[in-house]
Amino acid sequence: MNEDGYFDERIAATYDDDGEMFDPKAVDPVVDFLVKLTGKGKALELGIGTGRIALPLAAQGIKVHGIELSNAMVSKLETKSGSADIGVTIGDFATTFIDEAFSVVYLVFNTIMNLTTQSSQVACFRNAAAHLEPGGSFVIEVMLPRLQQLPDGETLVAYDLNDTHWGIDEYDVATQGLISHHLRIIDGNAERFSAPFRYVWPAELDLMAQLAGMTLSDRFSGWQGEPFTSTSKNHVSVWSK
Repeated sequence: MNEDGYFDERIAATYDDDGEMFDPKAVDPVVDFLVKLTGKGKALELGIGTGRIALPLAAQGIKVHGIELSNAMVSKLETKSGSADIGVTIGDFATTFIDEAFSVVYLVFNTIMNLTTQSSQVACFRNAAAHLEPGGSFVIEVMLPRLQQLPDGETLVAYDLNDTHWGIDEYDVATQGLISHHLRIIDGNAERFSAPFRYVWPAELDLMAQLAGMTLSDRFSGWQGEPFTSTSKNHVSVWSK
């Protein structure tokens, strides 16, 4: 693994090719949610990547700053229209501090799981709280581990199988480890990408928030306020400082 972590130039080059992830139907509800929550304040994105959310959020008049470990992902962001309006700091978003206060700090699309230890996830909550104004909000979008789909003794869950992409998650329930395997067909060639993550339960996130001086405000199963239930596959949670 190089200084860009698992999101190096090879991954950055094709990251935006995921049409479903960049579809306005996936992006617009996120932006609308964050605009309402931020109000007249500023927003900090942890793991800003290539700007999938930050760019349309900034286009709505929100001042956005980002923290990102991968230089390759930031280089891709900087080629896009509107990127000059977004400040980016290179570093580990669990510990990198910017001397600014924000109304909202947010982590989307399972990015909290990029931190592969419980201690680093706790540090991330503390770092988020340190960046928030009093009354500010920390927002996370993350999957629920698909353990209900694991037969006894099995470790693999195939969650996406189509003509251009195979996505398979490999679970270690003893450590809450998860390796996400992807096989993509690009220009007729097969490319494999695997990266380690740490899955985390909502109740565990709530405890991390408590340790950082925050309390749960809302929890939904999606960005449009869908109810969170025992069958939800994802959740959007908001904690207040």
